[in-house]
Amino acid sequence: MTPPRSPRRATPSSAPPSLHLGLVLSLGLFATLGASGCGGVLYAVQASSASSKVNEARAIGAEKLAPYEFYLAEEHLYKASEEASQANYGDAADLAEKAEEAAEKAIKLSRDAHKGKGR
Repeated sequence: MTPPRSPRRATPSSAPPSLHLGLVLSLGLFATLGASGCGGVLYAVQASSASSKVNEARAIGAEKLAPYEFYLAEEHLYKASEEASQANYGDAADLAEKAEEAAEKAIKLSRDAHKGKGR
């Protein structure tokens, strides 16, 4: 008597060749898009978000209440714009992200200062 056979499991080598080809083509497409013009899109999203935060910080008085963080955010955003104008989108996105972080800190410090004054 032979022992019962266990159900066959799919392994990478048992997958149809078309699945492997599709996976390789998909990875190639994503790699190509990442290396081409998609860096500008990432920068644009990051810069837009950072710009909104800087404007919010300005609106609540961060220029006076958290000047270091506020001007750090502004300068990082300005430098991000310069980098993007030279198609250095990776650096531009990183700088925009730092600008957003500094603006968020300026917002927090400004709100804390308003609370301390009883507003």
